[in-house]
Amino acid sequence: MSERAYRVLVPVDGSECSNRAVEFLARKAKYYAEPLEVHLLNVQHPFPGTIRGVHRQAQEAHHEEGMKALAAARRILDEAGVPYQHHIAVGEPADTIVRYVKEKAVDQVVMGTHGRGAVVGLLLGSVASKVLQLVEVPVLLVK
Repeated sequence: MSERAYRVLVPVDGSECSNRAVEFLARKAKYYAEPLEVHLLNVQHPFPGTIRGVHRQAQEAHHEEGMKALAAARRILDEAGVPYQHHIAVGEPADTIVRYVKEKAVDQVVMGTHGRGAVVGLLLGSVASKVLQLVEVPVLLVK
């Protein structure tokens, strides 16, 4: 019987800080005892309000922006030979990350301390801080 892979979720927003978290995981992947199952997650903010007939365009816009945000992270893992799955979701970032941790039975979250939109000078970004408080799995923060 083969053992279950160790599931790692890496929230990615395309920022330098989130890409450093991906680079860190790529370098350290070989040191994990179990095989890794890496999940890259980009969370897009929802558009305000609902306008009839534009749902498809909104989905396409979220997908396009999500793929842009994931591009560097995917390239890093591809070059390192680390297999992964990527996901694009729409919602409030921290809550969506917490939901994915539960849905995917994630064993660890690896994330940057600041993302896009973090106020410069804060010790810890608000998304990282909220995730740290709400998940019940280890969170590795990469500066």
